[in-house]
Amino acid sequence: MDLEQDYNQQCLDKLVWAMEQLQIEVAGAELVRIAELIVQTMTGPWRYFHTPEHIFEVGGTDDPIEVLAALFHDVVYVQVDQSVNFNLTYYLAPFIRQVGEHLWIREAANIPKDSTFEIVAEIFDMAPGQMLSPFGGQNEFLSALVAAKVLEPLLGIELSVEIVACIEATIPFRSAEKIELSNSEILYRRLQAIAQKWHLQFTEAELIETVRRSVRLSNRDVRSFADPSAALFLDNTWNLLPETNHYLNNASAYTINQYRTALQKMEGFMNFLKPEVIFHQFRGYPDDRTYKKLVERAERNIRVGRLYLGSKLFAIAFLEALSLRFGRVIPVSTLMGEMPSEDFVAISLVDFLPEIENPYRPKDDLESTVLTLLEKGRTQHSHHDIKNSPLTTYMVKSMGFEDMKVQRDRAQKFFQGAISSEEFLAGCDPQIKKTVTAGIVNLFDSRKLALCQS
Repeated sequence: MDLEQDYNQQCLDKLVWAMEQLQIEVAGAELVRIAELIVQTMTGPWRYFHTPEHIFEVGGTDDPIEVLAALFHDVVYVQVDQSVNFNLTYYLAPFIRQVGEHLWIREAANIPKDSTFEIVAEIFDMAPGQMLSPFGGQNEFLSALVAAKVLEPLLGIELSVEIVACIEATIPFRSAEKIELSNSEILYRRLQAIAQKWHLQFTEAELIETVRRSVRLSNRDVRSFADPSAALFLDNTWNLLPETNHYLNNASAYTINQYRTALQKMEGFMNFLKPEVIFHQFRGYPDDRTYKKLVERAERNIRVGRLYLGSKLFAIAFLEALSLRFGRVIPVSTLMGEMPSEDFVAISLVDFLPEIENPYRPKDDLESTVLTLLEKGRTQHSHHDIKNSPLTTYMVKSMGFEDMKVQRDRAQKFFQGAISSEEFLAGCDPQIKKTVTAGIVNLFDSRKLALCQS
């Protein structure tokens, strides 16, 4: 059984279980069709994090509504897939149109009368004629609309509302600074209004449980942020990189500038992200102690991520500045050596760097954690990058984290064109310049010897 067939079976098993729990009779062939629809979208060529494994984990094993919501919650991810899967357009095209690079909800006069669409739009606070934003719930709204239309022949409207509410809650990292209500409370009030308008059979207790269920699902969706292991948290971060930086798919060909740009975007996200907007809490669920622990762990992982990415960003900026001395489109593998594989181990730059006599000693737990991650690595290799960072480790041990931060700030000026590559290099540690440059020369010499051997 190949991987996609295995995913189809796992997805089918989830669907069968959920329908049995809800006491809904569905033809097996229909569930097979739905499973194939979901898995096909989740196994696109750019899916590395938002995969079938992810939706199976997010759904959990206890609640059929959560399981169904999780199966559908990422079927549309425009930034990753660079489009909407063709098979999903059957459900979306009557309501959505594309103008240039943007997706819009059709004008009211051009939308067929459809109560399912209207309810989904109201849950998401969307309106006809509205442009959808990738950062304002576009993917979640479209995924929820697909879920509602696919399941429409099978479920009552109340069950569909519960599923769509769960998917709405997975819109990530929304700030509630300008309003007094939490996002979960806002969702609850929308559901109250929708239940009254559409005469839905919800008790007050059921509405509250619907929102609590959405909190459970959405918190599982982002639970890696609160992983006790910073290495596992960074594993997930690294799996996200190639989803929106597709050039990383070719590990031997992506350029120094491309790799730097990917790191720069992720570091910018980490610097923007506030731990208190990651997880949800609604009317005592989760309890204050649990919620506080989630936020505290997320805060620590974000701090680790910021220092880790900032350190790596200076290292790659240094290489980028050096590379501009002889070219503008230089692959990372040219200066660092190719990534090792099971049947091929190449000589790398790090093989030519000297031992450090008095290496920098971390000042606190944060620095110690980051240095260990740089030196020993994350928990797993990815297809596009090795799990440890030997060049960055060498620089940290030579300079210390404070100097790395200073140089990271100088690198930003280099990226922005405020200083030239040579001005940037002139302000870098002379010993680092000497040893890394010599290492690159020795790497090139080793290639020359290999090429010229008789």
